Amino acid sequence: MTIGTRLFTWFNGALVGTDSEGNRYYRERKPVNGRRQKRWVIYRGEVEASRVPPDWHGWLHHVTDQPPPPEGLPTRRPWQREHQENLS
Repeated sequence: MTIGTRLFTWFNGALVGTDSEGNRYYRERKPVNGRRQKRWVIYRGEVEASRVPPDWHGWLHHVTDQPPPPEGLPTRRPWQREHQENLS
């Protein structure tokens, strides 16, 4: 994490939650009228976008307004696998 990201998060970010990988998710404390609220992730370890689980991906991209619960989404189907990062 760069010093700019750290300062921006410290001054403007409100922690929303963490995932099983240890990534932390933030939103803007004071949203600006007429603009969507900023949302971002601080990765634990290597910065790799494929490490974001699908439930948090939806929240980051404004698909859902509510962040996922700490235990994950409850409506997983039997054929769905656990999330894995892209190793290629």
